[in-house]
Amino acid sequence: MTRDETLALVADILGGIAPEADLSTVPGDADLREALDLDSMDILNFVAALHERTGHPIPEADYPKLLTLDGLATYFQAEAH
Repeated sequence: MTRDETLALVADILGGIAPEADLSTVPGDADLREALDLDSMDILNFVAALHERTGHPIPEADYPKLLTLDGLATYFQAEAH
């Protein structure tokens, strides 16, 4: 999955969780929890949706890698190989 594909997927998923979220204002290295005011249930729903939409299992140990836009892009680019 390319960076653009990953970011489009993230924007789509987060649009259902936090409709007011504007990813265009979030720096790539910013923690999404803080930048978008997401709580722990939002993050769990986000990760579950990522798993459902990509078909990739996401172990709990990998959750910290999914908390920034840069981390998400890197994670799913690596998963594609």
